[in-house]
Amino acid sequence: MASLEELTERIRRAVAAGEGLSRPVKLDLRGEGVIHVRGAEVTNEDLPADLVVSVSRADLVRLGKGELDPMRAMMTGRMKLSDMGLAFSLQPQIQALFEKAA
Repeated sequence: MASLEELTERIRRAVAAGEGLSRPVKLDLRGEGVIHVRGAEVTNEDLPADLVVSVSRADLVRLGKGELDPMRAMMTGRMKLSDMGLAFSLQPQIQALFEKAA
């Protein structure tokens, strides 16, 4: 499984290739660190964000590979969102990042 550093670098490359997000998003990897994406900037600093996605590192990879359905992950508590409406509006962008991180 990819380390936090590997996931961060994969997301950094995806953002550099034009797969950025229009709003600041923090991936809270439940005790394993954070990945903060703001425009073209990707960092592991725990900064404020408009949307916080709380998910384990393993489930982030599963989501990216299509092995875990996002709705099922939310319904079972494997993924939590700080703002459901914003998450739905950013869903295509977030999914593209998850796929690049996998």
